[in-house]
Amino acid sequence: MNQKFRKIIEYIAPYKYFAVGNIVFNILHVIFGLISLTMVMPFLAILFNPNSNFDKLAVRPEWGYSKEAISANFSYLLGHFSDGNKTKALLLVCIFVVTAFFLKNFFLFLAYYCISPIRNGVVQDVRNRLYKKILDLPLSYYSDERKGNIISKMTNDVKEIESSVMSSIEVVFRDPFMIIFYVGTLIFMSPHLSLFVGILLPVSGVVIGVIGKSLRKSSLVAQEKLGMLMSNLEETLSGLRIVKAFNAEKKMDARFGILNKSYTRLMNSMVRRNYLASPLSEFLGATTLVVVLYYGGNLVLSNKSSLSPDAFIVYLVIFSQVLNPAKSLTNGLYNIQRGLACIDRINEILLADNKIDAKPNGIQPKAFNKSICYKNVSFSYDKTEVLKNIDLVIEKGRSIALVGQSGSGKSTMVDLLPRFWDIQDGSIEIDGVAIKDMNIISLRGLMGNVNQEPILFNDTIYNNIAFGVENTTMEDVVAAAKVANAHEFILECPEGYNTNIGDRGNKLSGGQRQRLSIARAVLKNPPILILDEATSSLDTESEKLVQEALTNLMKNRTSIIIAHRLSTIKNVDEICVLQNGEIVERGDHDSLIEKNGVYKKLYELQSF
Repeated sequence: MNQKFRKIIEYIAPYKYFAVGNIVFNILHVIFGLISLTMVMPFLAILFNPNSNFDKLAVRPEWGYSKEAISANFSYLLGHFSDGNKTKALLLVCIFVVTAFFLKNFFLFLAYYCISPIRNGVVQDVRNRLYKKILDLPLSYYSDERKGNIISKMTNDVKEIESSVMSSIEVVFRDPFMIIFYVGTLIFMSPHLSLFVGILLPVSGVVIGVIGKSLRKSSLVAQEKLGMLMSNLEETLSGLRIVKAFNAEKKMDARFGILNKSYTRLMNSMVRRNYLASPLSEFLGATTLVVVLYYGGNLVLSNKSSLSPDAFIVYLVIFSQVLNPAKSLTNGLYNIQRGLACIDRINEILLADNKIDAKPNGIQPKAFNKSICYKNVSFSYDKTEVLKNIDLVIEKGRSIALVGQSGSGKSTMVDLLPRFWDIQDGSIEIDGVAIKDMNIISLRGLMGNVNQEPILFNDTIYNNIAFGVENTTMEDVVAAAKVANAHEFILECPEGYNTNIGDRGNKLSGGQRQRLSIARAVLKNPPILILDEATSSLDTESEKLVQEALTNLMKNRTSIIIAHRLSTIKNVDEICVLQNGEIVERGDHDSLIEKNGVYKKLYELQSF
């Protein structure tokens, strides 16, 4: 618990000057609020005490810190300025009360003014940190985590922190001062009665604290169930074509209904407990007030207390004001308990171990000059061995194709080069330097990727081609598009290069999307090119255009090509055939056909 609160304080630290301003203005707000309440006493004395007089006294009473001395000095000043006229004295008290209320609320506004940047700034910082961590975490993290659960944490959990924790921060910053000042005044007025109140008040705090603890547990489970709902929705949207094709709407609807019903049942329980907090605290507060009213009234009637009847009324007024901040503080802490469950879930991402060391001070290669070397490389996913003792040298300027059955380790082999995953055994070197010793940004800057499924963003054609390349111009983008055979179809789009291509580029055909991703790689102009099944999902006409674009792209570059269509790699310098994570054959197309081995079988199957 303390660690969670420390985490909240860490988030608030950058806004410390706003926090100090908020505290100062809250203290002034409390002081003037207290002054306005104590004005009830002279008001009552003027109206209901016929023996009170505010005649102008010749000698001012001696100043002291007892309530008698303060009362006498106030009566002297009131009599001095009213010339003993009760009507004028009543007017002065009213003016004093209005002034005190104005200053109280003015300082309250300033306190709110200071708390606003803290509330919104902390939520902004949490979102930024979370998004940055999502970008930094390796691909291995997302293979074990539901995408919908991550989206839920980024949206609903952060929103819950905003609505529960941060909305309660102003209460935590204000109400303790109100309670301290008000309780201090009550003790000053009657230590005896205040001791009784001090024994009575903690009871309500204990009861509400027990409910708050159970609410936090329920909130954590509720957020996890909401993450499952989001995952189900994300899977449905991604696979909607398959759902409809297999007439599985009823099945998916029933599955979602079960998850939603479970979540609703838990939320009903949570909301009921949440609704219980306010009436319970109000009932306990009213009960406490009645007990104090009875006990204090007996003390006044029996003359066992130093409080006069009008002072006792003021005591009750101030005590009633203690209940409100005590109630809002317990509700605020109650809400924070609920929000801490979301902080736990967000910390699962923020504190996740990034197993890939980016080495900010690592070697920064400026260019690729000689070769890429895989030296006895082995790799496993969750104890399942995928690559075994891979040895391969790729000289600069050469094109290497990786072929083999699905699951043979081709994609894994190229994913290890930009360190999307880290190898367990062996090493990969570029120009004699192990990639683990390189700065990861500089390492990836040497490479360009064109994947089987083009990864595009809901943005303009121009921004998709220029993605990740700084200080580019329209001329550069157009030149890259021409190399990728994309310029002609771009000009036919409604707004040319400024046309928005929709979510994942869904406004374009498969071949058009692929040519845009090739144009992006052309603009980056990397010395090392990785092509992962870049033409396998295209029709014949699109494949021809894309293949021409790839040929243009591969000129004067070192290329690693993953291919299922063996007809597209006949002209590469070397073909490596993978089987069960090992390179079982290598050579050019003609020599591998002559070997009459695994490659020839694959080729004949495709020819057939």
